[in-house]
Amino acid sequence: MWFPLSLFTIAAWAGSDFFSKRGTRPNDKYSHLRLVISVGTVMTIHAVAYLLITGIEWKLSYIILYLPVSFLYILSMTLGYAGLRYIELSVSSPICNSSGAVTSILVFVFLGQTMELMQLGGVIMITAGVILLAVIDKKMAEKSKTLSEDDTKYRRSAIAILFPILYCIIDGLGTFADAYFLEHVLDEASANIAYEFTFGICALISYLYMRVIKKEKFSYIKEKQFTIGAVCETAGQFTYIFALGDNAIVAAPLIASYSVFSVILSRIFLKEKLSRTQYAVIALIMVGIAILGAFDN
Repeated sequence: MWFPLSLFTIAAWAGSDFFSKRGTRPNDKYSHLRLVISVGTVMTIHAVAYLLITGIEWKLSYIILYLPVSFLYILSMTLGYAGLRYIELSVSSPICNSSGAVTSILVFVFLGQTMELMQLGGVIMITAGVILLAVIDKKMAEKSKTLSEDDTKYRRSAIAILFPILYCIIDGLGTFADAYFLEHVLDEASANIAYEFTFGICALISYLYMRVIKKEKFSYIKEKQFTIGAVCETAGQFTYIFALGDNAIVAAPLIASYSVFSVILSRIFLKEKLSRTQYAVIALIMVGIAILGAFDN
């Protein structure tokens, strides 16, 4: 089941990327906190609903038990949200989602999971594709004549690029830790609920910080793009954790390819264009996805 679950996760998280970017205002320095509030709220609602509907046994102590993984995930996502103010989605998303390669290496070295030769080829194709896509987009950004001098300088700055790079490293560590926890500590459902409640706590802290300390207003209606993105994020997280628990070493890099679909959405709806080289790289990644699907165990 890991392959169809991975495909659903890809679609959901590509939508999350798109709506998060669409709702981000470059002049709003609290955009990342607004996103954290939106995502945390939706995740909390989902966690409560899941517990009520399924009636599974779950303990509050799981939040503490799963905290190392939740911390890495939420930190990486917050950094990714902050980076949306400074860098194009089509540049940041592929860089962020090279984290699947980090995870595969860690899972192979420390957890002893293995993959078939053809699956390895698919992983290499996907990983190479997302990295190539980031390189191509960065070169296109540097050559763009439509950007002002200040915008170009800022996009090239270490601060702008640092956000997706940090996301890549921290998310890779989080996914590796997740693979270990799902195999040895908690089942998928319990872990996901713990993560969602932790995100809800972070959302509450962010809301209180904005309203009480910074006197900033927040409205779910006004931030409807973030709310839609949060729904997509939550849906993807639910299927992601089951895919990871089933086959982490292959599912992680496959799901990381959702950045390709984020790029496509940003091109179509944000009126950007794809070059022939970008289409070729996307085709390479799609072939890698097909290979992983063909060898789904």
